[in-house]
Amino acid sequence: MVGRVPEPRRAAFGRVRDPASGEAVDSGLVLWFPGPRSETGEDMAEFQLHGGRAVIAAVLLALGGLDGFRLAEPGEFTRRAFANGRIDLTAVEGLGDLIYAETEAQRRQAFRQLDGSLGRQAEIWRTRLIEALALVEAQIDFSDEADVPEDLVGPALAAARKLRDEIARALADDRRGERLRDGLTVAIAGPPNAGKSSLLNRLARRDAAIVTPYPGTTRDIIEVHLDLGGYPVTLIDTAGIRAAEDPVEREGVRRAAARAAAADLVLWVTDASQPGEARYEPPAGLRAGPVWRLRNKVDLLDSDSQQPSAPGLHLVSALTGSGLDQLLAALTAFVQETLGAAEPALVTRQRHREALGQTAQALDRAAEANGEDIIAEELRLAARALGRLTGRVDVEDILDVIFRDFCIGK
Repeated sequence: MVGRVPEPRRAAFGRVRDPASGEAVDSGLVLWFPGPRSETGEDMAEFQLHGGRAVIAAVLLALGGLDGFRLAEPGEFTRRAFANGRIDLTAVEGLGDLIYAETEAQRRQAFRQLDGSLGRQAEIWRTRLIEALALVEAQIDFSDEADVPEDLVGPALAAARKLRDEIARALADDRRGERLRDGLTVAIAGPPNAGKSSLLNRLARRDAAIVTPYPGTTRDIIEVHLDLGGYPVTLIDTAGIRAAEDPVEREGVRRAAARAAAADLVLWVTDASQPGEARYEPPAGLRAGPVWRLRNKVDLLDSDSQQPSAPGLHLVSALTGSGLDQLLAALTAFVQETLGAAEPALVTRQRHREALGQTAQALDRAAEANGEDIIAEELRLAARALGRLTGRVDVEDILDVIFRDFCIGK
């Protein structure tokens, strides 16, 4: 298509032609990456062309006319890179998270994962675990060899206990990594006509929710995604919580209570112009997480009644915007305190947590086991669970360590 093969890993300018017709399709840069030093580990050619749809369509059509060429399946380049050992499963997941990152904090976490933060640590743990398992295997199978010491199980269990403690510390992170991927959920709840939807629209800076003077307007959950200080937050507007007779509104109230109970933070909004509502407490089911009290519509009060906000109480007006800057600042601080930490989270997905949890459980069982065979089996299960984290499970590694360290069969 360009008449020549460029020098490896050096960009060359060329005219791209359709081999069937000889017609020039476009001109641009062409690069050649012989495997295994390529993104996928295979031979790769890269065209850097003008991005018009017609250009891309013509180049793909010309490529499709060549023998052995076809369009890649979704994610196939990444899958080939994994199959050829260029990246591990954690890096694959990091790439997916990086593509879908919406905030700066999510981007940083995803890039660390893509860059191998968890993969490298898992490989260090895996190497130590294989060495411990090799000690026990050598004790079982080669105890009569001159190069094999008498007690190898003790050092193996000591290494396993230390490894288990390190994994436990990585898991004791309050699920910060998963929460950052998904974002915190902040629920706006309260009695009908307290101005919840108006508050949502103010915070979202757009008309995301319908606002009317009639109680019970909001019947379903409305979600808005915010970026607060670089961290993701899902703000949800819920139906007014009251004893409803209408079956549709009653279902909305049920859903509102369920979503608010599962939220990381509840903003309990009442109407400041209605003295009775100020004393209206949120139902006990909503108090699983922190609850902040917001008195809305303070613009309807006289100046003497507009007292400064107290701890846990915010005086706001969704109509005029009064107090919203202070509320946003408090929300941002809450999110940063909840998701931010001096040490970045190592575990970012439930799959990671389950694999590491199964590894730690197997190590616990190995420490309590009686008999070398049972200890070896539990260590094998631990290695298998840890291997699932990165996609590497190789029995040959254990044999390599045994023969390398003890010179067996020399």
